[in-house]
Amino acid sequence: MALSFSVLASGSTGNAVYLETKEKRLLIDAGLSGKKLEGLFQQVSRSPKDLDGILVTHEHSDHIKGVGILARKYNLPIYANEKTWKAMENSIGTIHSEQKFIFERGCLQTFGDLEVESFGVSHDAADPMFFVFHNEGKKLALATDMGYVSEHTKGIVQNADMFIFESNHDMNMLRMCRYPWNIKRRILGDTGHVSNEDAASALAEVVGEKTKRIYLAHLSQDNNMKDLARMTVKQILEENDCGIGYDFHLYDTDPNKATSLVTL
Repeated sequence: MALSFSVLASGSTGNAVYLETKEKRLLIDAGLSGKKLEGLFQQVSRSPKDLDGILVTHEHSDHIKGVGILARKYNLPIYANEKTWKAMENSIGTIHSEQKFIFERGCLQTFGDLEVESFGVSHDAADPMFFVFHNEGKKLALATDMGYVSEHTKGIVQNADMFIFESNHDMNMLRMCRYPWNIKRRILGDTGHVSNEDAASALAEVVGEKTKRIYLAHLSQDNNMKDLARMTVKQILEENDCGIGYDFHLYDTDPNKATSLVTL
């Protein structure tokens, strides 16, 4: 076994990604209740009691709802940057000092046989960041809640073996929905979320010869659909002569159902 992972949940109601190597087991974000997270772990025949830690991307509730619950129940260390710690402390409850660790953006930390590279993104949070995971020559890129896909992000995630990539909304659905204009403007802005179209355009630039799987993540429940996201991304990748369906494949994620545990 090299690097294995499952997107336990992804969407506006909660996000969590499980990752394991021969030596380490990590959870990235825990944006659901403790009970729901434990059920999602069961779907992939794993348990949070075996985790070596929780990495936090940013303080929004759909990413931290269960962080404090799991950390206290299973005595888990939590890794987040300093600004995120300050922003989420009142939301996750009391955490003992020995469980608190700083992981700043733009840094590389080693967890046993796993190297984790953090990078900043444009999102309306205190100091949002996501991660690229490296193990035995394999690379997994996790990038959601980006606002827009910067050139810096493209360079870091380039030619990953697997991508978990934001495809939040369909532009037309969002424009026509009943959201107030200030909410629409927030989602469409540079600190909001990435559309299907923009996700596809960015992916066309970063997929490479190593890329085998792309998981479309953080889909809006109100302004997107799995089939629509997949169709839009597929069409744009085909227009850019990417080897979709041959060299690599697209996969769905779900807010309530874990993806199969896959090994890179």
